Amino acid sequence: MTNELTLKNWTLLRDDRNIAHLVIDCPDRSMNALASEVTAELAQALDYLDSHRPAGLIIRSGKSNGFIAGADVNEFSAFEKDPSAGKTLIERGWHLFERLASVRYPTLALIHGACLGGGLELALACRYRVLVDSPKPSLGLPEVMLGIYPGWGGVKRLPALIGAQKAMDMMLTGRSLDARRAKSYGLVDLVVAPRVALKTAQDYVLSGKPTRHAKGLGKWLNTGPLKKIVANSARKQVKKKDPMGHYPAPMAIIDIWEKHNGNGLADLSIIQHLLQSDTTKNLIRVFHLQDRLKAYGKKGDAKAIKHVHVIGAGVMGGGIATWCALQGLKVTVQDTDYGRIAGALKQAASLFARKDRLTAQAARDNFIPDPQGNGIDDADIIIEAIFENLDAKQALYKQVEPRMKPGAILATNTSSLSLEALRTTLTHPERFVGVHFFNPVSKMPLVEVITADGIEEEVINQACAFVGRIGKLPLLVKDTPGFLVNAVLVPYMLEAMRCVDEGIAPDVIDTAMLKFGMPMGPIELADTVGLDIAIAAGSQLAGEGNSVPECLKRLVDQKKFGKKSGEGFYVWKDRRASQYSDKDIPENLAKRLITPFIAKAQEQLDKGIIEDADLVDAGMIFGTGFAPFRGGPLHYKQSISV
Repeated sequence: MTNELTLKNWTLLRDDRNIAHLVIDCPDRSMNALASEVTAELAQALDYLDSHRPAGLIIRSGKSNGFIAGADVNEFSAFEKDPSAGKTLIERGWHLFERLASVRYPTLALIHGACLGGGLELALACRYRVLVDSPKPSLGLPEVMLGIYPGWGGVKRLPALIGAQKAMDMMLTGRSLDARRAKSYGLVDLVVAPRVALKTAQDYVLSGKPTRHAKGLGKWLNTGPLKKIVANSARKQVKKKDPMGHYPAPMAIIDIWEKHNGNGLADLSIIQHLLQSDTTKNLIRVFHLQDRLKAYGKKGDAKAIKHVHVIGAGVMGGGIATWCALQGLKVTVQDTDYGRIAGALKQAASLFARKDRLTAQAARDNFIPDPQGNGIDDADIIIEAIFENLDAKQALYKQVEPRMKPGAILATNTSSLSLEALRTTLTHPERFVGVHFFNPVSKMPLVEVITADGIEEEVINQACAFVGRIGKLPLLVKDTPGFLVNAVLVPYMLEAMRCVDEGIAPDVIDTAMLKFGMPMGPIELADTVGLDIAIAAGSQLAGEGNSVPECLKRLVDQKKFGKKSGEGFYVWKDRRASQYSDKDIPENLAKRLITPFIAKAQEQLDKGIIEDADLVDAGMIFGTGFAPFRGGPLHYKQSISV
């Protein structure tokens, strides 16, 4: 290929079939992002191609880990200082991609890995899309998770391509598609193996095939009276999930699609309103907090972690093993009870079945039952996830530690025992660390990495690297009762139960906190965690002068442990989703409940358990689902005290 134009972020090549190849590779970035400089250079490349017209254009990435991750969120900081910055941002991308969509030669986006936000909007502006089959393709428009809408043509082009209903689901939830769904939705024309991707793209861009678009009902739902029906149905679904209207972006997306045919420039008051809202500011803050946690996962050598040995195949151990296998690691699973291993395998199979065929098969191959513990000798990290008993854990460590290979890490998933106590019998306590996962492992993004004096920095970094390697967010927490998340949750749940003791109905209590913005009320949370666990944690963490609520003691005495036993504060017939109660809510109930939550979060910060307030907020958002639109408990505390 001949190099025709070299820019900072793009390289323009031409092959012997007169196909132009526009390759994006943003320097000093792990992922490509469409910053203002990058889009300006893309316009420059299109100018060049106007006067040096190719037979076709293929846009692809020069990075091995993905296509384009979206716009540069760091540029969003200008929104607070300059209200017109949002208008400028929308105009820049909209006009550029309208231009790309109207060029007089065929265009093709050759996609691999992450293709998100502005990256997918760029691909949608091309005539064709070819996806390289890989373990982690991810195509989506997640702007709603930042409190904004896809402003560069996504609201216009995605419904036209795959149909209104599927497009609305993607845009309103921010959900991404894997290769299988991207093809079945019609989002991409082809899914191809890496070895033939470039040749296939070259042939396809010159094929003259018609442009793909929604057909049948999917097409008709984009027009006329049916469009209004879809829009109203979508509004009802949004209101059902967010009856208090805490998140305005989904409604904005529906309005832009229905009233303006997806043109985000048609009513600029929408973007200006969103960008000046506390919700959007806080969601952008949450995005940056997430990036900060991800950075901890890059301090160690993630590539050195290939084999994980999990001891204990119960709910947590089985969940950890399943997730690690799904992320491409070899996992050996040890338990003295063959039935628990069988149960873990069954749960794993259920999760694997939701993935594409290649990913599911690889995960099944990675998950290896190992009742004898033969995997200990070769594992890079051994995770102990047995029941919470100090003597039992220490006895296990005496058997495991002598067999570990040099450089291996011993980790515990304990949620209540201190590292100081657990490591007293170890020969090498400096290589022992906590990795506290949350249930369900497949859904909870946070993992607390528990540290104590004397643990080697390399071990801490490798533990964080392991967490990052499996797609979770590591949070460094010093060894203390309850660590961060549980320590903050317990007084919150206990206060809710004291309200029950006072005669306030559980569903009223939960409704108060659902309206506050929590994903689940504190009473339902206690039922989900298990009331036997809640009473044990409450006894340990309630604090001086705070007794365990009578209602909790009574239910535990009656063997009503919550969801796992079928009854607790609620009767669990199948699955009980959080529902709003129509009963009157006592004045200031939410304030009463959130006060101990915030107070304990502040206390953990003051004790030096966590490095700073931002990380406390990150931990509680990603570890409990604390209302993201409020920016975290300590950020919220600051906002209401101003």
